[in-house]
Amino acid sequence: MIGDKSGKVSQHLGKSLKVLHVTFNMGIGGTEQVIRQLVQGMASDGVESEILCIDGQIGPIGEALEKSGTPVHKVARKQGFDRSLITAIRKRVKEGQFDVVHCHQYTPWIYGWLAALGTQAKVVFTEHGRFYPDRYRYKAMLVNPLMALLTPAVVAISNATKDALVTYEFIPRKKIQVVYNGISPLKRDDLEVQKVRESLRIPQDAFVVGTVSRLDPVKNQSMMLRAFKEFNEKYPDSYLLMVGDGPDKEKLVALAKELGIDERTVFTGFINNPVHYLSAMDVFLLSSHTEGTSMTLLEAMSLGIPSVATRVGGNPEIVNHGITGILTEPDQSSAFSTAMNKLYQDPVFRKLQGKAAQKRFFEKFSSEVMVCLYRKIYGE
Repeated sequence: MIGDKSGKVSQHLGKSLKVLHVTFNMGIGGTEQVIRQLVQGMASDGVESEILCIDGQIGPIGEALEKSGTPVHKVARKQGFDRSLITAIRKRVKEGQFDVVHCHQYTPWIYGWLAALGTQAKVVFTEHGRFYPDRYRYKAMLVNPLMALLTPAVVAISNATKDALVTYEFIPRKKIQVVYNGISPLKRDDLEVQKVRESLRIPQDAFVVGTVSRLDPVKNQSMMLRAFKEFNEKYPDSYLLMVGDGPDKEKLVALAKELGIDERTVFTGFINNPVHYLSAMDVFLLSSHTEGTSMTLLEAMSLGIPSVATRVGGNPEIVNHGITGILTEPDQSSAFSTAMNKLYQDPVFRKLQGKAAQKRFFEKFSSEVMVCLYRKIYGE
């Protein structure tokens, strides 16, 4: 059931501003991290936020926000088109007297848009990423142009995502603005990094490449393993650190053994706060078939870690090829391995790339930049 909390009225741009974030859930993921940054980043500016999860689960990020005072509601969406969900969202919008209903992802947009009709609330829709492979939906051709016309702000997290909205969702290009995801910078603790390497039995002087990611087919970590095998044959002092869990874990563990790199590949499982594991890497790897804005790529940049990433989705908008990292074509294990070679062989080049990545992060991808842009959208 939806709670009745509404809290105090806040002041923003000379008037009260209340925002209801509508999303699937507040589990562990990029969308959830963006919502957390918006809620926490705008609190100091007097913006009051609430969250409504439509798949019946709140999730750990939502629970943490709830403990810190942010009202988080949940409704279990029924199969098919759920009219009762529209009623439930509309009830919360009216009771909370929200000015903005910020819908994250397409399905929450449909329900949030319908729920806000006839209320004072204005709708903001953010598309956080696309499925792989992307596809046309004929219903979208009929419905989405009208919804977009009556949605004051449509946001994509990258130009690649914007292109997909135009191509596959039939939303007019001029209607869409791009706001890159942003995060709070991470801080390196050398003592904790040393402890992590010791706990994983990775020598302190070893060269570590790795990733922090959901182990999922779309992330194409099987290609990463094949690239590492080629790399490790040349540099046997190297290790591959795989931080995360997911449906592909057993398959990837078996593949590492089949390739003969299981003694140099470390699967940690899910780590709630992986900053020290990420800091233990010399190079961050991202081998995905598709990406919107990778939050862990941004985290690596904030720590000054250069990256090797596939040239897909929003990655080329984040990584300046040859300056802050190296981009390769997707599913090309030899090219991916060659990029790792280049960063291994030239420590000076690697250090310069890390510094450039960190500089680019603070200029374009910090949470402060993202929050400021969304605050302007809300105000308008």
